[in-house]
Amino acid sequence: MPRYSYTYKTINSLVGKAIHRYDMIQDGDRIAVGLSGGKDSLTLLWALAERRKRIRVHYDLFPIYIDPGFSGGFGGELAETCRQMGFLLTVDKTDHGLVAHSSANRENPCFLCSRWRRKRLFEIADSMGITKLALGHNKDDVIETLFLNICYAGEISTMVPRQAFFRGRFTVIRPLAMVDEQRIRRFASERQFPRFDNPCPSAGVTKRSEIKDMLERLYRTNRKIKGNIYRSMSHVKLEYLLK
Repeated sequence: MPRYSYTYKTINSLVGKAIHRYDMIQDGDRIAVGLSGGKDSLTLLWALAERRKRIRVHYDLFPIYIDPGFSGGFGGELAETCRQMGFLLTVDKTDHGLVAHSSANRENPCFLCSRWRRKRLFEIADSMGITKLALGHNKDDVIETLFLNICYAGEISTMVPRQAFFRGRFTVIRPLAMVDEQRIRRFASERQFPRFDNPCPSAGVTKRSEIKDMLERLYRTNRKIKGNIYRSMSHVKLEYLLK
């Protein structure tokens, strides 16, 4: 494939737009990049690495992978992928996934595992003197989270492109927040990113996957629906909501 395909150029443009609009990255930043082994986080690492070659703002990237502890893990293979991209991957082996899916856990296993993973990412970043964490959530994730919170939390909220934690001590950024998942899937195929099988027993059977299926059916009825939903989250008329 050409070094800079149309798909990549579009992703790069949308990433730049998100970074600029939400003031995500400043000169001298040290940014931890949370990797899952999926197409989104690998695309994020690639896009951020390529972007810094062409802008005057300097920042350093530190990929981190939290291994949930299932058999059939791919930490070693993911580390090799990062090495080929010019990065040393920090792999942290945990038992988060095993405990979250055990009888000792009475909560949703995905919620608990995700919370522990985020906590561990913060701890590792802090030990490295890093205060900014980049995650690979995309446009579809933002929309799906809105519907998840409406349906299962009884509130209108979603994940935001830039979010402060611990009174501003840490900042989470989501540079792919304006990029469609389908475009990321196409780019990952063009770049021939490796595909790792997710060993989690909950993979593909979560509430998020149900919401995703519902939205995909809705999108097929009208190509404008996804964009309208996304734009609606920044055009909220509070006077027309219940008090």
